[in-house]
Amino acid sequence: MADDQQTIVSPAVAAARLQSRRIRRGLTLPLVLLAVWWAAYAFGWTDSKLFVAPATVVETGARLLAEGELGHALGLSLLRDVAGLTIGASSGLVVGILLGLSRWSRLLIGPTLHTIKQISLFAWIPLIMVWFGLGEMSKIVFISLAAFFPVLLNTFEGVGSVSRDLVEVSRVFVFSRLQLIRHVVIPSAMPSIFTGFYLALIYSWLATLGAEYLLTSGEGIGNLLSDGRENFWMDQILVGIFIVGLVGFALNWLAAQLEKRLLRWRGPSALHK
Repeated sequence: MADDQQTIVSPAVAAARLQSRRIRRGLTLPLVLLAVWWAAYAFGWTDSKLFVAPATVVETGARLLAEGELGHALGLSLLRDVAGLTIGASSGLVVGILLGLSRWSRLLIGPTLHTIKQISLFAWIPLIMVWFGLGEMSKIVFISLAAFFPVLLNTFEGVGSVSRDLVEVSRVFVFSRLQLIRHVVIPSAMPSIFTGFYLALIYSWLATLGAEYLLTSGEGIGNLLSDGRENFWMDQILVGIFIVGLVGFALNWLAAQLEKRLLRWRGPSALHK
């Protein structure tokens, strides 16, 4: 019967519809909050100096963007973030692979690494300030440290959990040490390595803001927020918060796309829903 027939939808169309529904659901709460915020000032529900009207925030953002101050600050923050992420993640990857390949290192160093990861990142700031001062170098070191530990620990765990059967097969084919790492260890540990990179991507951005906010020498989004706080410019603070959230959303989207590309060979079950 015609009434019993179901419309066949291609996987691409179904995925697009699902993505559209997710976007609509994700925008519901922000739009409601924005409407309440606008109504609070439009209908005179509040005149608090602790907040400002949405139109004022938009005007301030447009002014900072037109003057180049916002773009300059964001550019410097992203450069610091990329530099620290590159140094920290690459170092963590190399050290994690080397330590993970050794059974003795897992027994001797593993407990120490898991103890160190419990130390708050910001607890390192006094030591970094003493060693590297308040300049650009100290910020890069702090960001690198934020990216180093998640990649190191997850790579260490991933490499250590590689199936012994795969290692035995590689010995049958007389793989060299480099071939073993390239064709067996890294592919098997890739989900864990990516988890570490994903955390490093998030932590490095948070560390960038923390470094700029606490190590106040220099420019950046964190300094823009700090200046707003010191001068009680609530509109500038809200502009900075919006930019920080927007960059965080972009980084999360980028990580999701990288995960899909890098783990595609493992099938849909390997990807986050």
